[in-house]
Amino acid sequence: MITLVVAAGKKNEIGKDNQLLWHQPKDLKHFKEITQGHPVIMGRKTYESIGKPLPNRTNIVISRRKDWFQEGILIVGSLKEALKFAKKIDDEVFVIGGGEVFKQSLEQADKIEMTRVEVETEADVFFPEINPKVWILTQEEFIPKDEKNPLDMYFQTFERINTTL
Repeated sequence: MITLVVAAGKKNEIGKDNQLLWHQPKDLKHFKEITQGHPVIMGRKTYESIGKPLPNRTNIVISRRKDWFQEGILIVGSLKEALKFAKKIDDEVFVIGGGEVFKQSLEQADKIEMTRVEVETEADVFFPEINPKVWILTQEEFIPKDEKNPLDMYFQTFERINTTL
């Protein structure tokens, strides 16, 4: 089972200048609950924006840079290699970004766990369009803004319904 985990705005915006676009503690808690104890796959820039390995998860980072090294993570050269290692560790694998890694993994994914943040903002990284001929929304929960979470959001689960177009 390959699941993409993403927080995106109304126009699928997910990042700008290698940073998240908002700080929503409930979304971060939701992300932790979903991915805890499983391998997470991410690109180098996403890892650098986080700044350290995510605890209680095997962190697999895709990088084409041969001279790049960080303690506490597995560094691989491609998505294919990342998935190979992750599947040896666990049946459930989570892809957590960034934009290029999402694009590459969308065709292989079984599920998308999306936090849809109710905002339109400037971005330079976007999540690919979710094709309704391939994906169906199977679960949705509205999370209203509060004193710690400045924006309304929805936790959405999409499942693959069609493997070929």
